[in-house]
Amino acid sequence: MKLATSNTKDLVPRPKLHLVIVLALFFQLPFQMFAQNGDQENNRSGSGISDAQTANSATSDSNRKILQELEKMRARILELESQLQRQSKPQAPGDSEVGRHAAGAENLIKVSALPSPAEKQPGPVAESKDRPKAEPFAFADWTWLNGNPRTKEVPLDTEFFTPEIRADVDYIYDFRHPKDDTVSGSSEVFRSNEVQLTQLGVGGDFHYDHVRARLMTQLGMYSQTTPRNDSSPSRGQWNLDNAYRYLSEAYGGYHFDALHGINVDAGIFMSYVGLFSYYNFDNWAYQPSYVSSNTPWFFNGVRIQIFPTEHLKIEPWFVNGWQAYGRFNNRPGLGGQILWRPTAWLSLLGNQYAVGADALGVPGRIRYHTDDSIQAKYYDRPERFLDKAAFSLTGDAGCEHGDGVSCAGNSRHLIGGRSVVWPKQSFLGFMAYNRFWFHKDLFGLTIGGGRINNPGRYLVLLPPINGATAASGTSYFTENPGDPYKAWDAAGTFDWMPSQYITFRWEYNYRADNVPYFSGPGGVTPPGGNTGAPGSVVPGWSPDLRKSENRLNMAILVKF
Repeated sequence: MKLATSNTKDLVPRPKLHLVIVLALFFQLPFQMFAQNGDQENNRSGSGISDAQTANSATSDSNRKILQELEKMRARILELESQLQRQSKPQAPGDSEVGRHAAGAENLIKVSALPSPAEKQPGPVAESKDRPKAEPFAFADWTWLNGNPRTKEVPLDTEFFTPEIRADVDYIYDFRHPKDDTVSGSSEVFRSNEVQLTQLGVGGDFHYDHVRARLMTQLGMYSQTTPRNDSSPSRGQWNLDNAYRYLSEAYGGYHFDALHGINVDAGIFMSYVGLFSYYNFDNWAYQPSYVSSNTPWFFNGVRIQIFPTEHLKIEPWFVNGWQAYGRFNNRPGLGGQILWRPTAWLSLLGNQYAVGADALGVPGRIRYHTDDSIQAKYYDRPERFLDKAAFSLTGDAGCEHGDGVSCAGNSRHLIGGRSVVWPKQSFLGFMAYNRFWFHKDLFGLTIGGGRINNPGRYLVLLPPINGATAASGTSYFTENPGDPYKAWDAAGTFDWMPSQYITFRWEYNYRADNVPYFSGPGGVTPPGGNTGAPGSVVPGWSPDLRKSENRLNMAILVKF
């Protein structure tokens, strides 16, 4: 939501302002005349001039002063009229939104000195029916949150369009030095030992007459890697991955002035399942833990944002599927988010997902997932070198059931006259981070990590072995029901933030699991490049996969 800029004519109608000015000067005049007559009376009592002469002199002097006061009042009214005409004049197209907001604030200060009708009426009658309700979450500064951008000002903002530009460029130093420079198992880091543009986003928010829209592009590595992890385009005709690959957010909608606001949007929007933002500039760390890295970054569908109070958001979803451009099978997914921020130092977030059939080609397998986070700013001393500290804790749990798998654990089913075991297919994980800010937020330090257990591997990112995609799969790393996968990680991140619009980031990551998964020195690409169909077996060759990895992430992150 975007509030209109305040100005004088919005706050006090012109006729009322004239009336107030004239009445104030009118009632001021008798008091001045009374004071002047008193002075004259004192002068008469102490002199030897006759009463007649004194009266004539006093009358002449009094009339002269009255005319002077009336002339001053006339000049003052003309001056105020001139000011009102200047404020009512339409602004030139080149005027900046910053200037308009500054003028509105100045006018608000000037007009607030005048008594309003509400101030003169005691009790509930003074409450205006047209008084705007509090903007959701506007009661505090939330730039300290993990997953929120820390920018507080938007250059070139207007009442119709709020522009946004993002750039994410990184250099990844992998201590194993894979010969094909390919990083496995990450949705944020993809190649090592070379400079890469992870994302260039250009777009912004449109807002006019309650109609809203948002567009953000994703040029660079994200335009290849994000569609690669979605298998839904392989079902049916039309190339959905090509149609959407350069868009990270693209939706339109309408704002209703009910409660504290209701937004209805349709298109591609961010999910924030797993707390971290899809955009690394917004986060405390560059490589998030598995709970975030392996859960959806976006949904394609419809959402309704309901703000019952300025502290609460309730957001239902109707989506095509789990981070999917299309449906995987014959049913959509349902979900929602509840965000509650009762005070300036606490944020509670809950995301829920259910009933989606999100295993390609397995229509009877249904997915459920819950993702819940708490963030708290437990230290805030702007005058000290360590000026701020906060922590985040996220827990995820989920499962799939039906068509060969079970939520509750290994279970037996009679199929075709014989007993078949359906293995457990679940997801359980957590991640925790602690963030420190130093020297008036010039520097930042984050320490954290987490772990997951995902039997069945249905949320594990498939390594890009011989060009494998989420749709193709690969025999070199199976994702069969019951396949075990346990992993853990730790990270330390140091940020230098000389401006609110840029972050220089250095980060160390250690990740490990119970099966060979990460790229080793031999890499995951066959000699001479990818061979045969994506993910297919190449005779005489196998990928070099290891159970752990160590790397340094160095990035420059920009957001306007």
